Amino acid sequence: MTAIQTLDTPDGPFTLLADAEGRVLASGWTGEQGRILARLRPADRPHDVRAGETEAAAAVQAYYDGELSAIDAVPVAQHGTELQRAGWAALRRIAPGEPLSYTEFATALGRPSAVRAAASICARNAPALFVPCHRVLRGDGSLGGFAWGVEVKGSLLAREAGARRA
Repeated sequence: MTAIQTLDTPDGPFTLLADAEGRVLASGWTGEQGRILARLRPADRPHDVRAGETEAAAAVQAYYDGELSAIDAVPVAQHGTELQRAGWAALRRIAPGEPLSYTEFATALGRPSAVRAAASICARNAPALFVPCHRVLRGDGSLGGFAWGVEVKGSLLAREAGARRA
């Protein structure tokens, strides 16, 4: 069974979808379960989704309590091309408080000229927070886009920068 759970966070409601193995399939700052399911390609959407507790919820709470590394060990399941999967793995290696530009992210993928592909990898990332696409910025340091709003992205980056300085 696939469980969906909504938590209250300082950045608003956060909903996560996890499979029976505890892997996060999709997540984001919304209380609308349909928006979370829509982050997945139709072929990848689970059919048996029920409200329930998820193991990943504890990591979200720990993250917001200041333990930024709590999200690192949470397993995720993502379906995509080889480049997308490599990109999502690379996003998980970006340290809190040390965001990269899209150009730096493309370079980290071994494809320095593929800046648009790097941006697309971020845009298609379904398990937000656990795969921290919010840690990628425009070349000029501005926030750029974020599926859950630039206010949330800015808040996450400020939280991570503050914890890094502490």
